[in-house]
Amino acid sequence: MNQTSDIELLEQKGLVAKDWQKAFPDNAVPFTSTTVFLVRKGNPKGIHDWADLAKPGVQIVMTNPKTGGNGRYTFLAAYGYALKANNGNQDAAKTYLKQFFGNATALESGGRAATNTFVQRQIGDVLITFENEANVVSKQFGDGQFEIVYPKYSVAAENPVAVVTTVTDKKGTTDVAKAYLGYLWSDEGQNLAADLYLRPSNPQVLAKYADRFPKVETFRPNDVFGTWPEIMKNFFADGGLFDQIYQK
Repeated sequence: MNQTSDIELLEQKGLVAKDWQKAFPDNAVPFTSTTVFLVRKGNPKGIHDWADLAKPGVQIVMTNPKTGGNGRYTFLAAYGYALKANNGNQDAAKTYLKQFFGNATALESGGRAATNTFVQRQIGDVLITFENEANVVSKQFGDGQFEIVYPKYSVAAENPVAVVTTVTDKKGTTDVAKAYLGYLWSDEGQNLAADLYLRPSNPQVLAKYADRFPKVETFRPNDVFGTWPEIMKNFFADGGLFDQIYQK
């Protein structure tokens, strides 16, 4: 999953063990990503950091935070930046968010739909998406047509894993499932993650690919905004902060 709340829902239903985060290293997060900007060749709108995305005339393409984790991380990254840039001033941060989402030309249901809108339909000046998605796009859809812009401050998008024990116990595959997920922390698994532009949890492997992963100061959503249930309720539920800010 791309956010722990997805697995927490399975835990609440009794499908996943309550201590699932202790079953593997790094709180069961084998690799991470972060939110970056994909712009067209030459960066014609001069987009270099979050502040540039709130300027008049910039057309943003992204995932709708109400429907996709990619969009939720974008919202949190933008909000986190605005709080940091304004010394924690909530009103100033919300003003930035209104300007930011005022430039949202397309809010798609998922990350790949947003990619298709930006790349194939040629809509928008910037696609805001996960780092791994941005790299795949820039390589697969015409090398040289796009550029990746790394903001100075962004969100850490964690990709947790868990064994759905209610299924594996019934099928007798729990040991195999644990071994499969454990492989993600092996040197081979960590190198494979890096090949796919996912940031390895192993610092030695990450350092090996330093040229592929520019340094970005990141924050964990839970450290800034509370638990995922609180985040989902306060920001993305009906009537939450996103609904209050985005009115089109």
